[in-house]
Amino acid sequence: MARFMGIDIGSMYGKGVIVKDSDIEAYCVIPSGSNYKVAAEKIRKELLTKLDLSQDDIKSTVATGVGATDVHFAGHNISDYICTARGINSIFPQAKSVIDVAGLSMKVIQVDDRGLVMNFLTSERCAAGSGRFISVIANVLRIDLEDFGALSLKSQNPVTFSAGCAVFAETEAITRVSEGIPKEDIAAGVNRQLADKAYSMLKRIKLEGPFAICGGGALNIGLVKSMEAKLGEPLLLPPQPQLVAAMGAAIISRQRDKTVVD
Repeated sequence: MARFMGIDIGSMYGKGVIVKDSDIEAYCVIPSGSNYKVAAEKIRKELLTKLDLSQDDIKSTVATGVGATDVHFAGHNISDYICTARGINSIFPQAKSVIDVAGLSMKVIQVDDRGLVMNFLTSERCAAGSGRFISVIANVLRIDLEDFGALSLKSQNPVTFSAGCAVFAETEAITRVSEGIPKEDIAAGVNRQLADKAYSMLKRIKLEGPFAICGGGALNIGLVKSMEAKLGEPLLLPPQPQLVAAMGAAIISRQRDKTVVD
């Protein structure tokens, strides 16, 4: 059966998948760095190496993300809204709304039962409304990003950030640390602020559940729990939330190929 590749070059991480019969055979996640073209080549090489394939074994490739135009070996560049919607639909056909917490933005997307985008909204280009906010505060707290979510769940008294800007919030977090505020309360405050942001965006365009979450921010279990508390219902969480857009790109590549018969 034919194989298809999806490449998602985000602002912080590049992701890639090879799909066969709509199932992921191989995947790769690396830092995007400053050269998206180099990142795309590294992803392609690693994916092909994992399966001992050559480029000739890939029927077609679709790229998405901020660095999509630098993926020179892709046949098509598709919006990350479209790819995210299609990827989520392939995992959770029942999902009607998607919260995508990316490196430099947060998106909410309304999805129909075919995985098509019906409506969407993106946060302003500010780290305070994105996964970058978590990275900034993790650095202040001197903890590994991977430990942020679990730490936040230990909080008994989450702080409230008065600043809506990541720069000022960083200064505020430094002050809280110097005052002896527990790290877990600061981390929980960050997750709560991001959850409030997502909830506000969902309400602005009147999106309804079931809700799914994806993007690197979905790896933060504390953020997931904060959003569930705000929504009052559980979120649909993919097993590999960073790969959703790349998977959607590969699926679109497969669907565009007229030789594939389902």
